[in-house]
Amino acid sequence: MQKKISFKSQLKKLVLTLSTATVLGTSFISLAHAADKAAFVYIGPTSDHGWTYSHDQGRIKTQKALAGKYTTSFIENVPETADAERVIRNLAQQGNKVIFATSFGYMNQMEKVAKQFPNTVFMHATGYKQGKNLGVYDVRTYEGAYMLGVVAGQTTKTNTLGVVASFPIPEVVRNINAYTLGAQSVNPKVKTKVIWVNSWFNPGKERDAALALISQKADVLMQNTDSPAVVQAAQQKGVYAFGWDSDMSKFGPKAHLAASVLHWEKIYTPVLQQVAQKTWKPSAMWYGIKQDAVRIENFGPSVPSKVKQSALNVQTAIHKGSLHPFQGPLYKQDGSVVIAKGKVLSDAELGKMNYYVKGVDGALPK
Repeated sequence: MQKKISFKSQLKKLVLTLSTATVLGTSFISLAHAADKAAFVYIGPTSDHGWTYSHDQGRIKTQKALAGKYTTSFIENVPETADAERVIRNLAQQGNKVIFATSFGYMNQMEKVAKQFPNTVFMHATGYKQGKNLGVYDVRTYEGAYMLGVVAGQTTKTNTLGVVASFPIPEVVRNINAYTLGAQSVNPKVKTKVIWVNSWFNPGKERDAALALISQKADVLMQNTDSPAVVQAAQQKGVYAFGWDSDMSKFGPKAHLAASVLHWEKIYTPVLQQVAQKTWKPSAMWYGIKQDAVRIENFGPSVPSKVKQSALNVQTAIHKGSLHPFQGPLYKQDGSVVIAKGKVLSDAELGKMNYYVKGVDGALPK
């Protein structure tokens, strides 16, 4: 039996999330005495069908893979404030051997608590600060965005794409640029319009932004937000959209072209195995198509087989290393050269991306 723990209720009591009550006739509780504990801190609800949902699916798959070795719990809707520090500290005090914090805004709070609990392993998603017992991890979402762009560029009738974006941080800027570059690789006439909602999960704002983009002739939408509101708006208005982080096709069966699906278990499972085997060391894990942590999936019925195959070919090329979404020649929005032909951006350069590529309309917020 699995229990969902709200942020408010966890301040009173931390309840273990169990994926099953019995294993081969033996009480799961009795097994738990021999199992280590791992906890997950979520920025949104597990029902968002986006970022948090994908993390929780990874947690569930990891717990199944490591049944009897780990039990897992999660806290959802934790704000990126001092409250996060209290939540993380509480989880450490509860004896969790590994704690995963799944949003950029938890970075400083996790770093502080990690120093106070040297025997606990802390893993922070999308951050960059490391320590003796603090590692960082992420998935290469820009690879998924590039593949979606390949589909979008062959689908648009107006040559205008739209992106509903959350916050102007490098991760999101990379995804906007990759989406544009993927589309331009098959349709050089494409341009991309962006609306920022300054929220990860706000269905109302996401919907309004989607409708505004549609009114500006954008007919294929991507999002870097967490709810299915963009897909729902596209369905209502007769245009197209993509699932982001997970399959969102049920929210817009006709609108949904494909989904960039994240498989966090590709990170969570080996980390917990390494901790159990006492081989874990702090590092920066950035997994992508090569590790099957990002995949394009759930193609809609309106996607021609030729378009689908072209996206899958790109996925194969990225997996083999023969294609990089950010390979030269690459130009900024103003036409200046970022990198020359034959070169690719390094991870360090990707990590500080603060510019639009040529083809993205509008100014990047400061």
